[in-house]
Amino acid sequence: MEDLSLHILDIVENSIVARAKRIEIKITEDPKENLLTIEISDDGQGMDAETVKKVMDPFFTTKTTRRVGLGLPLLGQAARESGGGIEIESKVGRGTRVKAAFGYSHIDRKPLGDIEATLRTLIVGNPEVEFIYRYKKSNSEYCLDTKEMKNN
Repeated sequence: MEDLSLHILDIVENSIVARAKRIEIKITEDPKENLLTIEISDDGQGMDAETVKKVMDPFFTTKTTRRVGLGLPLLGQAARESGGGIEIESKVGRGTRVKAAFGYSHIDRKPLGDIEATLRTLIVGNPEVEFIYRYKKSNSEYCLDTKEMKNN
């Protein structure tokens, strides 16, 4: 994957497959701390502890259409290549949280990419899902909540 927005698209699609009805995407750029974080949380079906241990293995997948699952391993690799890492927390019936950290100024950090197009694709293609997008950089913050948009 050429940019981080494509990783986000892939991880959020996993949340949708897990029957999430509410998905939150948080991106924080912190040049002072030399850190870029991406956090995706959902209220989907979640995973048990054994599955969480396996999801970083590219040859493990819960999908029946193919025998590999590359989304999380590739995101983890991209984070590590820039001096960061990945955390995954999940509880059956409660949902999953994936947090990836990247070295902000690291030469190997992939660009964020076209996050607007990624969000548009997700929102238009999944109108039944509430998406919350939060972006923060320095003293600037932005929040988009599709539930609020539908109510207005």
